[in-house]
Order: sequence, then structure tokens, then C-alpha cells
Amino acid sequence: MGSAIYGQQGELGQLFSKETQAIFFNWKEKPVQRMLDFDFLCGRPTPSVACIVQPGSNGGFQKVFFGDEEIAIPVYGSTTEAAKKHPKADVFVNYASFRSAYESTMEALQTATVRVVAVIAEGVPEKDTKRLIAYARSNNKVIIGPATVGGVQAGAFKIGDTAGTLDNIIACKLYRPGSVGFVSKSGGMSNEMYNVLSRATDGLYEGIAIGGDTFPGSTLSDHCIRYQNIPQIKMIVVLGELGGQDEYSLVSALKEGKVTKPVVAWVSGTCAKLFKSEVQFGHAGARSTGESDSAQAKNAALAAAGAVVPDSFEGLEGAVRATYQK
Repeated sequence: MGSAIYGQQGELGQLFSKETQAIFFNWKEKPVQRMLDFDFLCGRPTPSVACIVQPGSNGGFQKVFFGDEEIAIPVYGSTTEAAKKHPKADVFVNYASFRSAYESTMEALQTATVRVVAVIAEGVPEKDTKRLIAYARSNNKVIIGPATVGGVQAGAFKIGDTAGTLDNIIACKLYRPGSVGFVSKSGGMSNEMYNVLSRATDGLYEGIAIGGDTFPGSTLSDHCIRYQNIPQIKMIVVLGELGGQDEYSLVSALKEGKVTKPVVAWVSGTCAKLFKSEVQFGHAGARSTGESDSAQAKNAALAAAGAVVPDSFEGLEGAVRATYQK
């Protein structure tokens, strides 16, 4: 993946492939097994989880299934040891709690062979997240999260619990690549949109949930610009939400011509206008503190910049279908 992550001019490109392997930090049986079930469904020859890091462990193995075959995944007591033994594993899937997510993520970012880190935990202190973002950007690393379910490249690789159960993965046709790049703040809404894309288009190529915190490690526009550099992606679908200014960086990217592929976008939270006082929605970053933070203002700005923006969320599937058919 190292050669695929940056384009000829150094722009960020495709993050994952069918050969991508991950270091999984803080053993959790269900997400590891879901990653391996996805691998088997996609016909990967090797499991996407290269090893597990369990801090303080003396080593050993964890038994899991790869299809109907039981396999043993090695366990290490430190990230340093895991990276040394598995130098091709360049994705770090971090299931540490918010209490230790900063230290374990920074150690992964400082590991030369790691290029992408997914931080699953909610509640990571914002000052810690800002430090991680600054380090990642100055060292050409990518952070997905915090407070994320992760991401998926259809037919190739998925992080943890992304896309839910096998039934959902099959229904959304995620076992083979389509031609749509998708990015959202919400993991739950990503699952819904993968279903929409399977009905309205030839399906997903890659989908990322950047996480619901105020300061995401990578932004909506970061991934849209990356999708611009991936030839297999023909159109981009974005699902934002009220609160913060992230969507305006995508507005700028559209106006500056950094993103020229068709973009269909919707910013959720238009109902906030019905309340007389400020409303905090489910995500930490989902609160409107001013007019520019509102879903209405963001939708209007995206439409003015050239994105296809429906009148409501209910109209999103139709807008995606019409744009895809063009």
C-alpha cells in the first residue's frame, strides 16, 4: 500500500487494497472476526489482521475463523514488537479506550511502517486529538476518527465493525467494488447509505466515517480530494451534519477545482431550526452555535459551489441515482 497511498504529485490516493494488513490494538473478538469474515467473502487469500497487540501480554495466539478454517493470529505485548515482526502491516486499528487512545495512537503514528491509524474510541480529549492531527499531517500519516466505526474498501479491506453484519455486507454488495466514493461523519448512517448506493448505483468503491467529534483526524474534504485521485471512483457522495465548519472546506475544494468529479451532498440536522434554543445532537460536534453552522447554510453553500443537493434526506437516493445515470 505504501506506493498506492500517494499519487505522482504526492497527493493522497487509495488507502487500502486486497493485500492490506492491519495491526489490531486491544483484542476484541467480534470486530476481528468480522474483518476476517469480510476477507473470506471477498476472496482474499490472506487475513487482513496480521497480528494483535495486547499491552502487557507475554505473547501467544488468538484462535479465530477464516471461512470454515480455524487459524491462529499472533499476539504481541507492544506495538514496536508487532511492527517489527509484521512490517507490511501498515494500518493500525486502535480499539483502546479514550483513556489510553492518545498514547497508543501516537506510538503507532511514530512507527515508520504504519501509514493509517483508525481511532475507534469516543471521548478522546480534544487537546490530545489536536496533537495527533498535527503530528499525522507533518509526517504524511492518515488518521480516521476518533469516535469512528472506521471505513471499508469494497471487495478488499474493512476496519473493525464497519458495515455491520455479513447480512448487511451482502445486501449492500460490499464484497465487490462499485464506483462511488462515500464519506460521512456517522458510522450508522454510513451503513444506511451503503444500502442506498447498492440500489441507486453500481455500489461503493470506498467509504469512510470520519467520526462525530468536533476535531476529526481527517476531514470530509480530505477524503473527497483523495477520491478525486482514485480513477476507479466516478462520483462522490457526502453526508455531513450541522455543527462545525468542516463542510466549508469541501465548498472551497469544489470552488478551487480540487474536486471536479460529480458530488452529491446532504447535511443532516435541518430540524434544529424548529427548536428555540441550541440543540446538542448525538455526536459531540453536532451542535449549531451560529447560522453558518446550520445544516441549511451548509447545504446552500454546497449547492452554490456545484454539488448536487436534494431538498431533503428523502430526496438523496433519487439525487444519487440521477447523478449516477448521467
